[in-house]
Amino acid sequence: MRRAFLPPLLALVLTGCSFLGQDTPCTQADGESAVSLVWRPSDFGGRDAATIRLCVNDACEERTSGDPADPFMSVSVRLADDIGATTVPVRLLVDFADGRPPLARDSTASLKEQHPNGSACPPTVWTATYRVDPDKGLTSPKGLSLQ
Repeated sequence: MRRAFLPPLLALVLTGCSFLGQDTPCTQADGESAVSLVWRPSDFGGRDAATIRLCVNDACEERTSGDPADPFMSVSVRLADDIGATTVPVRLLVDFADGRPPLARDSTASLKEQHPNGSACPPTVWTATYRVDPDKGLTSPKGLSLQ
């Protein structure tokens, strides 16, 4: 009886199957390594009340603050996908349309490993996200309501 059970068990092991099933298949979500800023346009007042510029190393991206009726806005600077768990210099510059002095903040971003399709599936991306506050500059995005 043992001999009849051994070949099917050996076949399952050699083909990568298990009694619990194969690993979960990977989804096809894309992802990219980046440092991102998010904000609520209503925090800045009227429509396009500020221009928000994010620089990481020597690469920069900017966007206006948007329409206060929108729940949130964002801007990102893309990084090399193989950058790894490192820190990068970050510079925030907010130019206000009403003539207030610009808000400038320098910081460093610690990149965190992310797996948009699950831990065993590609891609692996490295990200950091901050919230822009019109008075404080770069803050944590925790607690940012998207409603």
